[in-house]
Amino acid sequence: MKLRLSTLNDNTAGRWDMAAEWGLSILVQTDELTVLLDTGQRDAVVHNAEALKIDLHSVDKVVWSHGHVDHTGGLRPVLLRARKEMEIIAHPAALEPKYVRHPKEKERSLFIGMPYQKEDLENLGAHFSLSREPVWLSEHILTTGEIPLTTGYEHVDADAQVKHEGLIQNDSIPDDQALIIKNNNGLVVVLGCAHRGIINTLRYAQQLTGVEHIHTVVGGAHLRGDTTEQIENTIADLKNFGIEHLGLLHCTSMPAIVRLAQEFGDVVFFNNAGASFNIR
Repeated sequence: MKLRLSTLNDNTAGRWDMAAEWGLSILVQTDELTVLLDTGQRDAVVHNAEALKIDLHSVDKVVWSHGHVDHTGGLRPVLLRARKEMEIIAHPAALEPKYVRHPKEKERSLFIGMPYQKEDLENLGAHFSLSREPVWLSEHILTTGEIPLTTGYEHVDADAQVKHEGLIQNDSIPDDQALIIKNNNGLVVVLGCAHRGIINTLRYAQQLTGVEHIHTVVGGAHLRGDTTEQIENTIADLKNFGIEHLGLLHCTSMPAIVRLAQEFGDVVFFNNAGASFNIR
């Protein structure tokens, strides 16, 4: 199966004609389907797709990894450019109002959720398919759905919040999910932010598919601000998967990427906006 991954949005850009924007969006193109995982925060996806000569009208489905603005905010510009009806696959909790505690004034909360009304997006052609369970998009592509927390060291941010039944409370981010592609060489796992843990996510991908070998992992690993101990635990467990290509970005943090590169060498590549490559 032919498989091409193109990073349409990241915090940094690898080409002069790419726009950098805090957020993430990765286009997955296969013989079966073209899927856009996340849409960034504003309009960088539209700009970068044009620079890469990618027609967003070719996108068959959009998958939201979770409901934060830096992964959902670009959907409106994408719909306006694509000019077609498009299925949006997400966990139901992705549409709940999301917040984070103010970094200095903990009694305050900052809104970081999807910035549009669902009806507004539907008027532009969005059709929402909401599921807590894994969703098979094609014979070889599926979402993880809700990811179990199984490791002893991966935890959801304590400052994550959600408004539920009118009250702001701690958010376990159950909507956090990833995209899995069953390739000839093993699994390709495309992460959003891995709020529920990169190791939890990869183990669940193995469980869902029955495939042990994970060939490629790209996306955000949410190692931003994590302790040295957690990064070292993550590295130790990553060694068990035999990953051949590891392209982390967005919320992974530069110190974590550098540490991973020290450990895994050429397996690690800096996957910023404009990166595009084939997987055979």
